[in-house]
Amino acid sequence: MKVGIGYDVHRLVKGRRLVLGGVEIPFEKGLSGHSDADVLVHSTCDAILGALGKGDIGRHFPNSDPKYKDISSLILLEKVCEIMTKANFTVNNLDSVIIAENPHLSPYIEDMAKNLSKVLKIGRELLNIKATTNEGLGWIGQGKGMAAYTIVSLREL
Repeated sequence: MKVGIGYDVHRLVKGRRLVLGGVEIPFEKGLSGHSDADVLVHSTCDAILGALGKGDIGRHFPNSDPKYKDISSLILLEKVCEIMTKANFTVNNLDSVIIAENPHLSPYIEDMAKNLSKVLKIGRELLNIKATTNEGLGWIGQGKGMAAYTIVSLREL
C-alpha cells in the first residue's frame, strides 16, 4: 500500500469558467490557469503521483506546453491513471477537501464524485469529497481564490 497527498490552489478571475471535479459551476468568476485550473482534480493527480513517487502534475503536464492549454483536467487525471495502472496500482480510497468562500458547493459534490470515480475506475463509495470555507480569513477567505487537498491510498493490483 502507498499513500500520497496533493494540494492545488488557483486565483479566481473574471472571464473564466469555474470547473471543479469536472463540473461546470455557475459563478461570476473562474479559476485562472493554463488548463481548466480544476483544483480538485489537480490535487487528486498530485496525490496519486506522489504516492507512486512520480513527481507532480507540473512535471508530467507542464504549463509551458501549448497542448495542455484549456484542457479538461479530467483528461490529465486519465493520463495519471495510466501511469498508476502501469505501475500496477489502483486507488484504495481517496479523501478530498475544497476550500472556497463562494459559491456554495454542496449541490455539486455528488456530480464531482461521480466524475472522479468514473475516471479512477473505482466505486463511488471509495472516495469522499467535501467543501469548506476559510471563514473569511486570508486571500481564499476574501474570495480571491480556491484550493483543494487530497489524500489517497493506493493498493497493488
